[in-house]
This record gives sequence, C-alpha cells and structure tokens, in this order.
Amino acid sequence: MRTNLPITTTERLLEDGKSIVSKTDLQGNITYVNPYFVEISGFDEEELIGAPQNIVRHPEMPREAFADMWATLKEGLPWNGLVKNRCKNGDYYWVQANVTPVRENGRAVGYMSVRTRPTRDQVQAADSAYRAFVGGQARGLRIRRGAVARTGFIGWLQGLRDLPLAKRLGWMMGVLTLMFILGGAVAGSAVQTAGGSPYAVWLGTLGGAALLLGSWAVLHASIVAPLQRAIKSVHGLAGGDLDLHIDTDARGDMGLLLQALQQLNVNLRAIIGDVRRNVESMTISTGEIASGNMDLSSRTESQASALEETASSVEQFAATVRQNADSAANADRQAQSASSIAQRGSHSVQRMGKTMEEIDAASHKIVDIIGLIDGISFQTNILALNAAVEAARAGEQGRGFAVVASEVRTLAQRSAAAAKDIKGLIDDSRAKVESGNQLVRETAQAMGDLGGAVENMAVTMAEITVASNEQSGGIEQLNQAVNAIDETTQQNAALVEQAAAAAENLRDQSIKLSQAMSVFKISYSGPRSPASASANTATRQKENTLALAQ
Repeated sequence: MRTNLPITTTERLLEDGKSIVSKTDLQGNITYVNPYFVEISGFDEEELIGAPQNIVRHPEMPREAFADMWATLKEGLPWNGLVKNRCKNGDYYWVQANVTPVRENGRAVGYMSVRTRPTRDQVQAADSAYRAFVGGQARGLRIRRGAVARTGFIGWLQGLRDLPLAKRLGWMMGVLTLMFILGGAVAGSAVQTAGGSPYAVWLGTLGGAALLLGSWAVLHASIVAPLQRAIKSVHGLAGGDLDLHIDTDARGDMGLLLQALQQLNVNLRAIIGDVRRNVESMTISTGEIASGNMDLSSRTESQASALEETASSVEQFAATVRQNADSAANADRQAQSASSIAQRGSHSVQRMGKTMEEIDAASHKIVDIIGLIDGISFQTNILALNAAVEAARAGEQGRGFAVVASEVRTLAQRSAAAAKDIKGLIDDSRAKVESGNQLVRETAQAMGDLGGAVENMAVTMAEITVASNEQSGGIEQLNQAVNAIDETTQQNAALVEQAAAAAENLRDQSIKLSQAMSVFKISYSGPRSPASASANTATRQKENTLALAQ
C-alpha cells in the first residue's frame, strides 16, 4: 500500500454544493479531473493526469476500506463510503466517495469517482472506526460496501438484510415449502396411524407445495426478474452507458418502473446527445474564436508597434519642424537686420553721391580759379616781357629792373606750368569724380534694389515663420492624435489579449466539459439489445482493477 508523506493536522473543508470528480482507466491511472479536484488537492493538473489515483491516499486510511471497495467494484456494483485524502502539502480532507464503474458495451472500461462533503457526525464516526482498523483494535468489525459492520453470527444475521430479493424469496419459499411438506408428512402419518388413508393428505401436501413453487415462479417472473433488469439498467445508467435498451414487457408496478427507467434513459440519451453535440460545436467555435483572437492580438500588437514607431517619427518630425520654425524666425530676424543695414547703406551711398557731386562742383570752381591763375600768369609773363624790353632800352640803369622782370617772368612761367599741372590733375579728378558719381548712382540703385529684395525676403521669411509656427502647431496636434491612437491601440491590444485569454479559457472549459460528458456512452446507432445490455458478471470479475485512490 502506497504511503504518502508528510502529513499535517490541518483539515480542508469542501464547499457545500461542490463536488470533486475524477475518472481513471482500469489500471487506476487518472484520465480526467475537474478544477475543484485541483483546487482542493493542491496538485497541478499536469501532475494528476496519468498519475495513479492513490497519489492522494492518506496513510491513516485502513487497507480494509480499499479491499472492500475492490471487492464491491469487481461485483460490478458502485461503492459508497467515507475517505480521508491527503493534499500535496500534507493537509487532509474528508469526502463522501461514490465510485462507479464506467461501462461501454456492457463492460467496465474505467471508474468514475464523485466526492461530496460529508457531515461532521459521519466524519467523526468514520475517523473513530478507521483509527481502530489502523491500530489493530477493530476485532469483530469489518467494512462492507463502504460501511462498518460486525463479523460473526451477528454480522451474518445483519448480512441477511443485504441478500438480493431473489435469494430472500428463494429462501422464504424453500422454508415454507419444506415446512409445508413436513407438515403434510406428519399429518399423513397421523392419518395413517388412525387407520385412514394418507394419500389424500400427501396429494394435498404436494399440491400445496406445487402452489408455493408456482407462486415463487410467478413472483420471480413478475417482481424479481424485472427488478433485476431494473437494477442492471440503473447500474448501467450510473456507469454512463446510455446505449441500454430496457425491456418494458412486465406488468403492474414493475412494468411502470421499467417504463419510467426506459423513459429516463431515452430522456438522458436525448439531453446528453444534444449537450455533447452542442459542446463539440462550442469547442470548435471557441477554438475558432481563440484562433481569431490570437491573430487579432498579433495584428493589434503589430499595429501598436507601428503606431509607436509612427508616434516616434511624428515626434522627430515635430522637433524638426520646431527647429525649422526657430531657424525661420532667426532668418527673419537676420533678414530684418539685413534690410535695416541695406537701408542704412543706401542712405550712406546717397550721402556719398551728394558728397561726390559737391566735390565735382568744387572741382569746377577750382578749374575756374586755375584758369584765372593761368590768365594772371600769362599777363604777368607779358608784363615781364614788356619790362625786359623796357629794361633793355634803359641800358645800365634798367639792368636791375631787367633782373626783376626776368624773375617775375620765370615765376609767371612756373605759375602757368603749375596751373597747367593742377588743371590736368583737376581734370583727371573730375573724370574720376564723374566715374565715382556713376558708380555711386549704380551703387545707390543696387542698394535700393538690394533693400527691396531684402525687404521682400523679410516679408517672405515672416510668412515662412508664420507658416512654420502653424505647421508646428498642426504637427503637435497630429502628434497628440497619434499618441491618443497609440494609447487607444495599446488598450485595445490589452483588451484583445484578455479576450484571447478568455476565449482560450472558454475553449479549455469546453474541452473539460466534453471530457466530463465522455463518461456517458452514446453510439448514435440505436440502443443495444437486452442481451448485450446484461453482460455477465463473471467477465467483469476477471477485469484487472488496480489501486484507485479515493
């Protein structure tokens, strides 16, 4: 016997209205557990599926309880009793275990165990009795079909109550027939002793015995046989075999009972069939929903990722637009500054033009003065010549005057030469001044054009600045909208993931429901005949039934 350790003294109580359900194969390996089994036992479903059922066996459970369970199951009967189970962490819980063979084509193919919460009185009584068995103090006691019973003669008498009705009637009719025959024999002997003929008594006795046997046959045919069929049918239904056909040829109350069982079987068959088909359809639908949700979740995540990248790109674009707006504003300021400088330059060129005109006017005056000087030099030279002529005429007295006249003449010539040079320079300066005036006029025109262009550029840059600011505001709104869409998409992605998880959970639940419904066997080819429905007990007793933990 498997011993599971460690154990604690902490009890877990089952909730009212909830049941622990499991199924095993004939070797006692778990093939199905419901969620409440997982919750109470503390084991994961993966740990339970494929494991022997005695994985939850508590070491304080007596061997006799399991021996009685196997003996009952080998008879093809359900077993009902209290069981103490062990949790994964060593805690324990009490259950009212109902173990039933699961049948298919009249043969047991596994076992189903349904456990419910027992009362505290039941737990205390079972705990006391089981401790006595484990401690070797259960002398005179045994466990029969899940209940504690006495051994010995008293136990034998109590066991008579468990005899099938057929055996009870057989014993009763046998005893009555024997008593009737003995009474007839005694009466016949008494008649013969009195000198009479005992044959009439013996014939009456035989007739009475035959009547008793006939009554037994009638009772067997009308009550016992239909009741046995009803019991077999109920056992088949309890084992989930809905392919049974129940003969309803009996009369009276037993006929009504068999008809009710047949109607129950038909109703269960129809309901379970509809439920199974709906569960199969729901499993397919939930699988498609789960697959669709997973695909939607993947696409939503991709969309969220793309939106996140778009939001990042829009943010970068917004930063670039803001930078461009700042650059445009700076360029606008520089354009305005350049326009101001161009205006000042234009004013300076205009003033320089006026200055050049004034220089040109002054040059004209200088030329006039030079002409005057040149005329004076010419006249002085003439006068000097005249003076020289007069000095020559005067002779020695005019020699000094001649020297002065010569010097004056030389000075006049030099003045004339200097005036000529100055006039040449003035003419050259006037030409250059005229050229400068032309350049100043051209520069003034260029500066005016430049000022207009700079002013136009300043206006354009101002418009660009306004447009950039408006574009920056639009990009900011777009960025906010994209961020809002991204946030909504993230929320949608979370909701889609939740929906996918819910659909997956629903599919798992539908699969578990389908597994739970698989305990009912429906062939969809019509109910089996009574012969196949009543497979012999000897075959069931030879089946290999190993440990089934409660």
